[in-house]
Amino acid sequence: MPDIMGDMDIAFPHIGIYLENVPKNFTIFGFTIALYGVIIGLGFLIALLIISKIAKMTGQKSDDYWDVAIYIIIFSILGARLYYVFFSWDYYKDNPISVLNIRNGGLAIYGGVIAGFLTLFIYTKIKKKNFFLFGDTIMYGLIFGQIMGRWGNFTNREAFGEYTDSLLAMRLPVAAVRSGEITELMKQHMTEGTNFIQVSPTFLYESMWNLGILIIMLLYLRHKKFDGEIILLYLGGYGLGRSWIESLRTDQLIMHTTGLPVSQMLAICLVIFAIVCDIVVRLRMKTSKTQKETA
Repeated sequence: MPDIMGDMDIAFPHIGIYLENVPKNFTIFGFTIALYGVIIGLGFLIALLIISKIAKMTGQKSDDYWDVAIYIIIFSILGARLYYVFFSWDYYKDNPISVLNIRNGGLAIYGGVIAGFLTLFIYTKIKKKNFFLFGDTIMYGLIFGQIMGRWGNFTNREAFGEYTDSLLAMRLPVAAVRSGEITELMKQHMTEGTNFIQVSPTFLYESMWNLGILIIMLLYLRHKKFDGEIILLYLGGYGLGRSWIESLRTDQLIMHTTGLPVSQMLAICLVIFAIVCDIVVRLRMKTSKTQKETA
């Protein structure tokens, strides 16, 4: 493994992977297109196809989901950006116009999830649809979109963790990452003559974790006991993984008043919320069943 990396290279030295000239963007007819955006866009498209398939499998009309999709996509992107900017305001306050530039990343998934849920809630209220049934179906597309989206972080050289020398350790050229995300520990392990940092590939951890959650959700589809159960499975499952992975990252969004990582705290709260709600619903179902049997 060379001591000097090209500015666009990415390496996983312990498993023998060395990728040269991994681009952040490409040009077509004079227009520069960010790979991050392409990956996010593909994620949305495939997610919609998955949602449509799940809807058909569960006896629903897939057209209903295509109708609501445009609203969810627009407001989810807006929410993801606002969430990120709000908790990174020190970075944007001197150049507010940069808030509009999302080509280099800067979308927080929890902001998108919150905005998406609010949009779905309003839509189902207006259209008199079952919010929990719709939510269960959409969760399959959401988790897949997150699996894809983390690879946008890969091409952007972001959402990585602290220094590690583990099997999956990733090397990134210093020139390719934001200076504020290079920690003292990373600098201490930069030997003389090298131009790269070695980090935890937290984007990969989260993508693989989400893949596991998606598989569990698919296996459980035919066994769910109530509408909203898949929502709780997503919130608890994703939150459990995120609460651990977030602790490794060097680009955490911090609560202004507490100094705590906001996404980690939110993830923990959602895990607790999901567990409590699941227990409460199951107890109510059990009580209702007992009352019917004794009536």
